Amino acid sequence: MNTVIAITSAALSPLYTQALSMLALLFCYYMFFTPFEIYEPVSAFAMFLLAWLSGCAIGMVLYSIKPWAPAIVGIISMVIQRANMIASGKMFVANMLPPSMLLMFDWNPLFHCIDQARGFTFINYNPHNSDLYYPLWVIVALLMIGLVGEYYTRKRASSSWAI
Repeated sequence: MNTVIAITSAALSPLYTQALSMLALLFCYYMFFTPFEIYEPVSAFAMFLLAWLSGCAIGMVLYSIKPWAPAIVGIISMVIQRANMIASGKMFVANMLPPSMLLMFDWNPLFHCIDQARGFTFINYNPHNSDLYYPLWVIVALLMIGLVGEYYTRKRASSSWAI
């Protein structure tokens, strides 16, 4: 099996599960509670895909480092997951944050994706504290680092390391 096929299948599986879950929840809420309208559904779903792609880019970098330091990558992965639970912006509205607190969350591409998705979902919300292009540039940079690291690792890693 090709490395690209393995990475792509590992990335598409959670996307399928999460998209299906999201659509099922939205359908149930629409049918059983109250009808709603998403302001720009295509753009909101694009933010969902951008958030997924940022996770893929971070995962690609970790995947390229894993043969060299598997224990450290496991710890880093857990720290990133926990940090994203706090610093993603899911629990609060970015426009309501004071500038001193905004600096703690501005580094996270998921924070920008979620805030932009709010702007595309709700008609009365304009995201002032996030940028649409920041996650794109972070994704491009991390994907390039991950692809170069994966190529380097594939050429030099030994199968006797027992990953």
